[in-house]
Amino acid sequence: MTKRIISLALAALILLSFASCDKGDPIETVAPDTTEAPADHTHADGEEAIEPEAAPDFTVYTADGNPVKLSDMLGKPIVLNFWASWCPPCKSEMPDFDEICKEYDGKVTFMMVNLTDGVQETVESARNFIHMMEYSFPVYYDTDMDASNTYGIQSIPTTFFIDAEGKLIAYANGAMDGETLKRGIGMIYAEEK
Repeated sequence: MTKRIISLALAALILLSFASCDKGDPIETVAPDTTEAPADHTHADGEEAIEPEAAPDFTVYTADGNPVKLSDMLGKPIVLNFWASWCPPCKSEMPDFDEICKEYDGKVTFMMVNLTDGVQETVESARNFIHMMEYSFPVYYDTDMDASNTYGIQSIPTTFFIDAEGKLIAYANGAMDGETLKRGIGMIYAEEK
């Protein structure tokens, strides 16, 4: 029941972003900023600080058919991207995702989740595209549509930024450039100095 409520809330947030997509920054926070909330969990203006929700778990598959859960990836920040090879905006952001995935290797986990519906997209067509473009980021296949249903995906690309503890911090609907992707990563990962 809780998983369904979170899915509906995420879908509502995504739909809300469609109405405001021309208003600037494509990255939306899921919960208000809690970094300045004092220990009693209230902001200076007296409002209760809202803790980020746990990112809903799901199962996707490797190209070999092995199941992988989002919860298997906890311990490092996660960039969760939904895409398909037939989607021009998805393809436009992939070079930046590949480059930045290499840059943050070992520090941030990338889950590039392919919407593998078996009609418009198959494991074979997605694998061929990734191979042809020589991308090295990890690709997972949503053949059961568990991930896309859990996150209420209405359009692609859609990207979620999840901290190392599995809290859903922010999301972006639509294609991102490298600078925007790095800004989202900055919300879940602090560079070591």
